[in-house]
Order: sequence, then C-alpha cells, then structure tokens
Amino acid sequence: MPATDFKDYYAILGVSKTASNEEIKKEYRRLARKYHPDMNPGNKQAEARFKEVGEAYEVLSDPEKRKKYDQFGQYWKQAGQGWPSGGGVNVGFEDIEFGRYSSFDEFINELLGRFGGPGAAPGSGTHTNTRQSYTYSTSTKRPSGFSGFDGFGDSTGFETSTRAVSDREVPINLTLAEAFQGVQKRFNLGNETIEVRIPPGAKPGTRVRVRGKGNVNPYTQQRSDLYLKVEILPHSFFKFEGDHLVCEVPIAPDEAVLGASIELPTPDGTVKMNIPAGIRSGQSLRLRGKGWTQPKGGRSDLLVKVVIVAPKDLSSVEREYYEKIRDNRSFNPRSHLQQIRL
Repeated sequence: MPATDFKDYYAILGVSKTASNEEIKKEYRRLARKYHPDMNPGNKQAEARFKEVGEAYEVLSDPEKRKKYDQFGQYWKQAGQGWPSGGGVNVGFEDIEFGRYSSFDEFINELLGRFGGPGAAPGSGTHTNTRQSYTYSTSTKRPSGFSGFDGFGDSTGFETSTRAVSDREVPINLTLAEAFQGVQKRFNLGNETIEVRIPPGAKPGTRVRVRGKGNVNPYTQQRSDLYLKVEILPHSFFKFEGDHLVCEVPIAPDEAVLGASIELPTPDGTVKMNIPAGIRSGQSLRLRGKGWTQPKGGRSDLLVKVVIVAPKDLSSVEREYYEKIRDNRSFNPRSHLQQIRL
C-alpha cells in the first residue's frame, strides 16, 4: 500500500509509542481543546486537525485497537520494503492478515466500525464489526415524536433478553449542542443511505438503537439492529460528571465575602445566580432545572462549582484597601491549626 496512507497516531498526539493511557488522555484533552470548533470558528484546518486528533485517541485509548494498530504499523513498514500491497501477500500477526487491506483507511474503517468502510453494507459477510451473542436491553416504550430509533439504551422501562444475532455498534460523535437539542444525522451504509434522528438528552455512553439496519443474521437471513454509541465532544465550559452537567465559575474575593448576583451561561441561555456571602472556594451551587435535557421530558439540575480567584494586578486604590482589610481583619482562617499535633 502507498506509504502516504499510513497515519502515525502517536505523532499526531505528540506521545511516544510507550506512552501510558494517562499520557495519551492528557495530550488528547489538550489538543481537543486547542482545535475544538468552538475555539476556532470557521477554521477548516483546525476542524480537520480536531477530527484527526479524535481518531488517534479513539484508537490509542483502546488496548485492543492500539495493539492491532501497532501490528499494522509493523506490517506497513515491512510492506514498504518491497511487499506488494492490496492483498498480494497475506502477512499476519496473531491471525490478522493485514495484506487483505488495500489501504490504511480501509483497515482503520473496519477497526473503528465506521460507516462506509469495508463490510459496511450489512450482510456482506466480510470485515463486519459484529457481536454474535450478547445480552442487551430492548425498549418496551418508544418516546413520542421521533422515528427511526427505539430510544436510549440506558433509559428506564426496559426488559432484558438474550439473542444470538449479529448486531452492529458504531460510535457517533456529537457536539454538546447537538446532544442537548437533538439532531438529524445522515449515514452511508454501503449502498444505502439512512437518516437517524438523535433525540434531545443523549449523554456519553448513550446507545441509540436503529431497528433493522444492522448486519444480516446468518441463521435467519434477517437484518439485525444497528446501535449508535454516543460520544460527546469536549466543551470549553460545560462537562459531564456521571449523569450531572457541571461547570466552574470564578468569583472575586469581595464577591465571596459580601455575596453577589452574577450572570451565568446555561445550555439554553444566560441566567442570574446569587452567590451567598461567605461561600467557600470549591463549594457547589445547584441551579434547578437548568441542566441536561431528560429523555422523558424536563431538565436536570446544573451543578456550579465556585472558585475564588485572587487578582494578580491591583490598582493603587485596591492595594490600599486590601492592606487596610489585612491590618484590621479579625478573622483567622488558620486558628484551628494551632491544635494540630502529631
């Protein structure tokens, strides 16, 4: 295969080939924030770099995918020394014959279970990303107002059953806005194009089932289901902690002491929030009904972590008054430390 096909994911993330998972995650987060579309509006180069970084992390963060990728890299180097490409020689590592791939993209599409890759057309019988037997949840209720899916795999009102099928699961990347508001997505399944409506309220790890759009069951010759596993792209302000939507807001020392009313972004606009006098740095406040869209309607709460930020540059007046406060302060935040002994 052409040498230009191969992508060095380690170089893309700027890590060594012996990097730990933590090192890979750290560099991914740094680069994802740097190239995020929200931070680079209208910048096509940054958008392409963002997608490239995401692809690299998706492979290197998964031990099995990383292992296969490393093995493919060995094959590519050997193939570059004179082996024919595109299946001329079937060289295998632990029963994986990389020579059957005509390009790096073909290999990576199968590894990541992408639409439009080799075997993407259900029932083709080759290069499919299948799970032959597993236990999963099937919905007994369908949310109103949507078609083409059977709801979220982590919702309530589900019954468990086991089937011997060849369902397919693929990741789908959504921005926070798309996940919050819901979005219509179009995919290519080989020669078939489908449109799927992702309803509002998808969270990281949410699985959306599309009936009858998976692979062909070799026993019944019927189409199984397609599962879309939601992954939320990093946001500059909001993030998930478990099921909660959280954010961090800085306040000045005088606002912490005296209390204040500040403006705060929420997923659907800016609101006023009261900061109580005497709040501690790191304390969280709850904005009821201003969090994440719930699949059954309504909103969760937004958890706001308050961080007291001391100013670095003071005017002469500010410095004068801070010095007066220091010289006349009756409160000692470390008084309890006098009783500490080993």
